[in-house]
Amino acid sequence: MMKIAIVSGKDEGPTKLNAFDNALSDAGIGDVNLIKVSSMLGKNTEITELPNLKAGAMVNCVLSEVTSDTFGELITAVVAVAIGDELGCVVETSGRDKDPDELVKEAKGMVEYMMNKRGVEIRDLIVEQSTMTVSEIGSVISAVVYINDDIIEG
Repeated sequence: MMKIAIVSGKDEGPTKLNAFDNALSDAGIGDVNLIKVSSMLGKNTEITELPNLKAGAMVNCVLSEVTSDTFGELITAVVAVAIGDELGCVVETSGRDKDPDELVKEAKGMVEYMMNKRGVEIRDLIVEQSTMTVSEIGSVISAVVYINDDIIEG
């Protein structure tokens, strides 16, 4: 059975790279190598808490992120997960100075469309977002992390 964790984080830093790294750390995925994958889940995917990950592990994820150095800018990163009995879909979206509720609505609409197009009934629909107003250099991330035994510490 496929397992995923849904996480989000936000933080600031002295550079865009440091802000992004700090947001990843805030989400619990700062010490691994992230491999962006497309948006499909296996049947009956289980959502779990993020386990302790091995430092340096190669970790598959769907990642939404925004990093900005514009003072006062509202930044938002969103992932939406739809799980059905046959399969599941994940979407990501993000925005700058956009209403976070509208971005959540957009993500829900996209993932519902993907499932409907495949003729799969949605059993669970989960949306995760991270939003902040930039003070100096800020970053927000939301991610779906694919969990397997090879990446878990212990």
